[in-house]
Amino acid sequence: MIGGSTAETELARLSPWDDRAPAIAPAEREARMERARELTEKLGADALLVDAGASLRYFTGLPWGQTERLVSMLLAPGRTPIMICPHFEIGTLEADLAVPVEIRSWQEDEDPVALVIDALSEIGAKTLAIDPELPFHFAERIRAAGTARLIDAMPVVKQCRMVKSAAELALMQQAKSMTLMVQHAAARILRPGIRQSEVVRFIDAAHRRLGASGSSFCIVQFGEATAYPHGLPGDRALQEGQLVLVDTGCTVEGYHSDITRTYAFGAVSGDIQDIWAIEKEAQQAAFDAVRPGEPCESVDHAARAVLAKAGLGPDYALPGLPHRTGHGIGLSIHEPAYFVRGDRTLLEPGMCFSNEPMIVVPGRFGVRLEDHMYVADGGARWFTEPQARIDKLAL
Repeated sequence: MIGGSTAETELARLSPWDDRAPAIAPAEREARMERARELTEKLGADALLVDAGASLRYFTGLPWGQTERLVSMLLAPGRTPIMICPHFEIGTLEADLAVPVEIRSWQEDEDPVALVIDALSEIGAKTLAIDPELPFHFAERIRAAGTARLIDAMPVVKQCRMVKSAAELALMQQAKSMTLMVQHAAARILRPGIRQSEVVRFIDAAHRRLGASGSSFCIVQFGEATAYPHGLPGDRALQEGQLVLVDTGCTVEGYHSDITRTYAFGAVSGDIQDIWAIEKEAQQAAFDAVRPGEPCESVDHAARAVLAKAGLGPDYALPGLPHRTGHGIGLSIHEPAYFVRGDRTLLEPGMCFSNEPMIVVPGRFGVRLEDHMYVADGGARWFTEPQARIDKLAL
């Protein structure tokens, strides 16, 4: 049985991560923007507008989320990036930025879109590539001005962010190693009667003790609730003979981890053990299918083939796999490309993915084993070693 420790004991064992990965260097961010300029021209656009969020952080280091106030960067070939932001935020903006920009600000009673339109006229942009995350009402007002034709910038953003650099891989490795350590610690505090909410609070505190940025995300489910990929509402108490599913992650310099473990608390029935073994086989099949030059959908096919052979599915039918086999990960926890039928993006070295072909038995239980991997020249490489057995984590 897993357990026997206390939350206080486990937290006392944790301390800030010693071997911290370095932040992304300004030179790398400058290279990212130059690549974005080249891809923007190739797309047939004269400029690129990137809104606050993960993509703006990717290029500038600005760790701001999207709000009702427009904060965007206009990027054009041969020019210093133009940053549009509220005037009262300039001090914070300058402190957070990792690259030089030209700042153009607006007061609360002014229209920030007018600054974008003026800048487009100034640089003579006739076609503007718009960040797909830019809110519709801003994009529509830019379009209505008639200054520039708007096109989707997804090809630019996707190509820039999808393949990770060595520095990005190092930050992701740190985040994932931290979360795996937290998963092990969380397993040790389990006891009959512990509630899901207590485990969630412990996991958040443990990630913080290790030095993760901000609060972690966490899904903890016991028993039948494991049959729902994102759980059920309520705060269940753990009982002997139940499955435990813990899906959690953190961020380091904005880069995400996302690891799921499913294991038995006490003895479980033979059919649960059989499904767990099939899940592990499917996860390994997905890993083995990763090869540079192969389409992403082939990885999903490999996992589903294991399930179909075991009489599960087919496709999304249950008992079986109700969702895609995996997702890209980086500055967003879910980002292109995806291991799903229809995604024919070709795998390239440096691309990073989750591997999580969950099996759901409706009304009874679910098993999800989720680890992350990156594409190397010869195939996939794990960030974290997969779970070894159903009875306990590979400590």
